[in-house]
Amino acid sequence: MDYLEEPEKIYDLIKRTKVFALNCIKVSEQLPPTYFGNHVRGQLLRCSTSVASNYRAAKHAQSISAFISKISIVIEESDESEFWLEIALENDMIKDVQEAKRLRHEAHELTSIFVKTRITAQKNLKRN
Repeated sequence: MDYLEEPEKIYDLIKRTKVFALNCIKVSEQLPPTYFGNHVRGQLLRCSTSVASNYRAAKHAQSISAFISKISIVIEESDESEFWLEIALENDMIKDVQEAKRLRHEAHELTSIFVKTRITAQKNLKRN
């Protein structure tokens, strides 16, 4: 799979979150080698890859409660990814502005998807 594939064409969320992480890695390489640039790079790398790894872990959760816990981490990390992309954009730190804006939008979309997923899981937990 080409990791630069358009996320909206990916319906499998395991693949979509992995593509998001890989694209964030690529964008992070554009950040300047300054103290602040390195800080933003490290934070973006950590949270964007955490989205993919924790969603993958959530898919293998042993209970609904464990799933909700992991999805909650995914929500936090995707929202944080959006934050660090905003910081980089607002400080003119990324050369490919369009790609960074697309990734910021994707982070927002993923957060929305996983919030709805958590709400559904919480409803299912209450039913059981």
